Amino acid sequence: MKDISIAPVSARLAEKPVGLLDFARSAGRNMLEVIPAETLRQTYVRGPLNIHYFCDPEMITELLVGQGRSFPKAKFTKDIIGSAVGNGLILSEGQKWRQQRRRYSPLFSARNLPTLSDHFAETGIEVADSLAENPGPVDFAQVAPASTLTNISRVIFSGNEEVSAEQIRTGLISYFDYISDISLFDLMGLPKWLPRKKWFRSKAPVTTMRDLARNVIDHRRAENRDTPRDFLDFMIEALKTDFEDAETTVDNLLTFVVAGHETSANALCWGYYLLAMHPEMQRRIRSEILSVRDSGKIRFEDLEHMPLLRAHIKETLRLYPSAAFFARDAAEDIEIKGISIKKNDALFFPVYSLHRNEALWPEPDHYRPERFLGAPLPRGQYIPFGDGPRICIGAQYAETEIMILMASLLRRVKLSLSDQPLPEPVLTFTMRTSGPMVLTVAPA
Repeated sequence: MKDISIAPVSARLAEKPVGLLDFARSAGRNMLEVIPAETLRQTYVRGPLNIHYFCDPEMITELLVGQGRSFPKAKFTKDIIGSAVGNGLILSEGQKWRQQRRRYSPLFSARNLPTLSDHFAETGIEVADSLAENPGPVDFAQVAPASTLTNISRVIFSGNEEVSAEQIRTGLISYFDYISDISLFDLMGLPKWLPRKKWFRSKAPVTTMRDLARNVIDHRRAENRDTPRDFLDFMIEALKTDFEDAETTVDNLLTFVVAGHETSANALCWGYYLLAMHPEMQRRIRSEILSVRDSGKIRFEDLEHMPLLRAHIKETLRLYPSAAFFARDAAEDIEIKGISIKKNDALFFPVYSLHRNEALWPEPDHYRPERFLGAPLPRGQYIPFGDGPRICIGAQYAETEIMILMASLLRRVKLSLSDQPLPEPVLTFTMRTSGPMVLTVAPA
C-alpha cells in the first residue's frame, strides 16, 4: 500500500484581526484560533497592542539564547497554571529558578535514562500485548495518555503501599482536567481578586494531588533506598546534598508529572495517526525496530540504532508540537533585526506556526520525516522543547519515553486509518486532539 500524499489534519488559525476580548474568549477554548494565519507565511507579525509574534529563527534565538535569555515567563502563563504547579521549576524566576535548574538537571541526564527506560519498556509491552489481543477500532486519544499515566505511576508513585495505583490514576485524571480549564480573566490579565469560574469548582483535584505527592515523598524518604530505582529516588537523592523546602519539592514533583504526562501523550497520539496515514513508512520503521530488538524489553541503548523512528518522532513534533505556543514578557527595551521591543511587551512564540512556516520549510504541511535524517537545521527553526537556558529539562526523557512506547507497540500491531472522522489540533494547556483519534489495529 502506498503512503497517502495528502496533508495530515491542521489547525485553523485566525484569518482576521482578533480583538482583546475575542482573543481572551477564544484562547481559553483553543489558543490556535487566535494566532494570526500570517505567522504561517511571515517570520514576524506585529500583533495588537504590545504583542509581537516571532517565527524568525534568528530573532527567536536572540530572544531565547541572546539578549532576551533572562526575560521572564509571561504573566498570563503564571496566572493560568500557577495554582496547579506552584513556584517550581517551570514558573520560578531568577536565583530560585537557577538553584532548581542546577539541582534537578542531573535527574534527566543520560546516566539515569537506562533505569527509567526499563519502566517505559514494561508499560510498552503491556500496551502492545493488550492491543494485539484486542484488534479493531481503538481510540488512541485514550490509549496514549493511559500509557504515559502508567509510566508516571511507575517512575514516581511506585512502591508506596499507602497510595493505590487507582488512587493515583483517578487523582491525576482529575488534576489534568482541572489545570486544562483556562480562565478568561487570567488570559486578560485581570486582577487576581476577581472571581474565576474555577473558584466555583472544587479545588480538590489540586489539593488531593499535593497531598498524594507529599505522602509519596515522605514515605520514600523513610525507605532510604541504597540504590535509586526510579525517578522519585533520583529526585530524593539529589535533595540529600542540596536543601529545598518541602512545598517547593511538591511543586517540582507535580511540575514533572504535568510536563511528563501530557506532552508525551499528545506526541504519541499524533505520531500513531501519522503512521496510520503512511503505511510504507510504518513498515520501514517496524523493520528497523525488529532488526534491533525483536522481543523483550526495548532498552535505552537500542534507541541509537533506530534513526528512522527518531526522525518520525521529530517530524511528529514538528507538525504537532505539544508545546505549540509559549510567551515571554520583555524585561527591558531591545532592538532585534530592526524590530523595536519595549519593556513589558508580550513576546509570543507560536511554535505551531514556526514549524509550518512556508518561508522556512519545503512542503510545510506534509509529513516528511527525512527532513531529520540530513544536516542539522538552523538554530531557532525547530524548537519543540524551547531553547536557551529554559529549554525543557525533560526533553531527552520525553524522547526516550515516546520512542520506547512507540517501538514496543509497532513490533506487535499495524495501524491504519478508520472510517471515523479525524479530530483537529486544539491548544489549551498543551496541543491535544479535539476528540477521539480512532485508528484500526491489526496484528503485525
